[in-house]
This record gives sequence, C-alpha cells and structure tokens, in this order.
Amino acid sequence: MALEEYKRKRRFEETPEPPPKVEKKNSHRFVVQKHDATRLHYDFRLEMEGVLKSWAVPKGPSLDPADKRLAMQVEDHPVSYFDFEGTIPEGNYGAGTVIVWDVGTWEPLSPVPVNGEYVPGTDAEASAMLKKGDFKIRLHGKKLNGDFALIHMKGRRPGSKGTEWLLIKKHDDSVVERYNIDEYDKSALSGKTLGQIAGDEGANEWKSSRPASRGKVKAPWLAETLAKLDKKKKTQSSTKEPESKPEKTRAVKKKKSSHK
Repeated sequence: MALEEYKRKRRFEETPEPPPKVEKKNSHRFVVQKHDATRLHYDFRLEMEGVLKSWAVPKGPSLDPADKRLAMQVEDHPVSYFDFEGTIPEGNYGAGTVIVWDVGTWEPLSPVPVNGEYVPGTDAEASAMLKKGDFKIRLHGKKLNGDFALIHMKGRRPGSKGTEWLLIKKHDDSVVERYNIDEYDKSALSGKTLGQIAGDEGANEWKSSRPASRGKVKAPWLAETLAKLDKKKKTQSSTKEPESKPEKTRAVKKKKSSHK
C-alpha cells in the first residue's frame, strides 16, 4: 500500500511531518533535500503516481557523466513533503537538519529514441520504466538540468535488499566535468546552509515553509493529530474503572472484624 512504510516509521504525535496522503494529481515536480542525519546524504524525490518516489544519494547528484552515484531507493513520501526544511527533533526517524537543495520540474523520456535522441515520454512510459529499472528523465531545476538515468542494479550483494540504483548524468549541454557538489551548499528556497538552518532560533523542530494555521501548532496536520489523541485520552479516562483499594488496607479491615 502506498505510503504504508512512511507511516510505519513515524510517530505523528511527536513530529509535525505531513501525514501519508496520496494526491490525485501530479505536477511533475522534483526536489533534492540535503539531509544531515546519521550520515550526510541527499534525498532525490520525483512527484509521481500521487507520491514522491524517493532515493537517498550518499554523495549527491552530479552533472558529470563520469560519476555514477549510488542511489538507495527508500519509502515513498507524501507530496506535501516537497518544500520542507528545518530540523527533525532528536528521537524521531531521520533526526537531523534538512535544506531544500534543489527544486524544479521533471519529465519522463521515452525509452525509444527518435533520430538518436531521447524525446519526452508519457506517464505510462514512466511507470513502466520505473518498474523495469531503467528510468530516463529530464530535469529542469535551479541546479540540476538535463537528462539523467536511474538504473536499478540487478546484482544482489550479501545482505542486499534490492534497493540499490545508480543515478547517472547523460551526455548533453548541461554536463559539468569534475562537478563538485560542495560548491553549491545553500538552500534553493531560503538561501541558507545546513549550519544556518540548524542554528536558527526555533529550528530544533521540523518546520514547513508554509505558515501554521492553528494556534501555536506549526502545522495543521499536527493539530488534527493532537486533537484526536486528546479525544482518545479523554474517552479512556472517562471509561476507566475506579481503582480498587490497596491490598494492605483490605487486610487491616479484615483483621479488625475478627475481634468483634
């Protein structure tokens, strides 16, 4: 089931990350989030089939075709995860600071070239290519542009879960040889670095770039979750049976009655 794994890994009463909602429409957007968690990595996400298809790229994407970047496919994320940056609180899954490193749109490339060149494809072709493990796309971002391929690695190493892919830049006008991702360390949204986001006052909790709409709660979905939890607690407390008297008290009363 879509987003089931995403839901299983999170405690929504403790972190205001968005709930696992599948969208009905797709806008063909992509986002790359730089994530300083247990290990620094980049999360590459494509809006597709009502969710964000996601891969964790340890060294980050590259504009140099010579760089074949390992990309570990992870659980689908909700589309509302698209523009989040901030810090996920300690004790929660993925705890650490995040910035939106790049944003833009993407389009699938037809697996059948025309006159030796790849041309835009359809959503049906995109789903088929993803399932096959040979997924060709074209990015139009602030930092990443041009054609890329996501290739599923078929060879299974000992202990492998079969989630290993390669993210490879194709040869085109957007190629940058000896590409150094560390030269581009600022958010595409806020213009801040990971260190600046982590040092912001109040950035010790995950926050969305969207303003909160209910009281002091930073996200409407969190307010809804907390309201449900409060209602559940009140229901449990109202139906709870009165506690029995301690065993020691009952024993004393029994002892007194024996002297009558």
